[in-house]
Amino acid sequence: MNVAFIPVRGGSKSIPFKNIKTIAGKPLVYWTARAASNCREIDRVYIATDSDIIRETVEKMCLPKVFVVGRSAENASDTASTESAMLEFAEGHDFDHIVLIQATSPLLTGKDLSKGFALYQTEGTDSVLSVVRQKRFQWSVSAGGIAEPLNYDIYKRPRRQEFEGYLVENGAFYITSRRALLESRNRISGRIRVYEMDESTYFEIDEPLDWQIIEKQLEMQTAREVYKAEIPEIKMFLTDCDGCLTDGGMYYSENGDELKKFNTLDGRGMAMLREAGILVGMITGEKTALNRRRCEKLHLDIYEEGAENKLERIKWLCHKYGIRLENIAYIGDDVNDIDVIMAVGFGCSVPNGMEQVRDAAKYVTRSAGGSGAIREVAELILERSRAG
Repeated sequence: MNVAFIPVRGGSKSIPFKNIKTIAGKPLVYWTARAASNCREIDRVYIATDSDIIRETVEKMCLPKVFVVGRSAENASDTASTESAMLEFAEGHDFDHIVLIQATSPLLTGKDLSKGFALYQTEGTDSVLSVVRQKRFQWSVSAGGIAEPLNYDIYKRPRRQEFEGYLVENGAFYITSRRALLESRNRISGRIRVYEMDESTYFEIDEPLDWQIIEKQLEMQTAREVYKAEIPEIKMFLTDCDGCLTDGGMYYSENGDELKKFNTLDGRGMAMLREAGILVGMITGEKTALNRRRCEKLHLDIYEEGAENKLERIKWLCHKYGIRLENIAYIGDDVNDIDVIMAVGFGCSVPNGMEQVRDAAKYVTRSAGGSGAIREVAELILERSRAG
């Protein structure tokens, strides 16, 4: 049996409780746990922690194959090694092979782990670790302050494309057997091979700056995953108005006129969808001249106002246009949008939406409502369409 082991403790000093701090919409540990859960070679994923708060957070993630196990205070201290936690686990559990995964490497994917196991299964291999290739020039400084190059000739400086570089541990994962772990008391031993990951995975989350860098990468990675794996063929695009097409604010002039702020990026996004042959519309519980004028200006195919039950109204539209619910994309932000988000093929929320709405959505936009969220989803849909 192959198991994944992810040690997380509650006593992080640089970023308090960083292992469950939200990054790209999920707790940090979620991303590596998901990668391990998605790896077909891994039978069980164990998250070892000394913290009840972390335990509760992990259990709420509801990922398949994921189990929480305890970790003694001694092996979760500031000075305890990762090996001590691994050995504690190995001495109390039965398995054949173990992959140590560090929660601070959220860019890890199930595909990386599968390739790592394929390498591990090659003849003459006892352990595998993940690395990245760095093409940087290294120097050392002597006691006298004189610097010397370590990996290149200063008189024959290679161009980047000609420089092989060197391999650096990125800390994402390490694979070995239970027997080798218990005998060597180390995460890797014997004949070791390396699995080279993308250079973008060089960073681990240790400091706040690392967090900012990796969060942007995760957001882009998640967006790519969504349109590749989860977006069906979209034939109709619908959105709520306030909070999605607008920022949710209600503005009044000195004369008492009601005002709303729309975004031209969203307008162009809806036009792009219409140009691609997708029906586009707004569905709202309100009845206002402002909303109607905006729909007219954008030449929308559908405008449904006063919709107290949006799902029933959308089912009527499905019948009218001969379109199935699974071929509809919808963006909402409030609790009355949840049943629609869950019923359609691609239900989305804006980040300023209610927590329950974000949890129900297949995709939460990076852009806020009224600030390009509709354009963001439109581009994902069109990218999926181009990808076939």
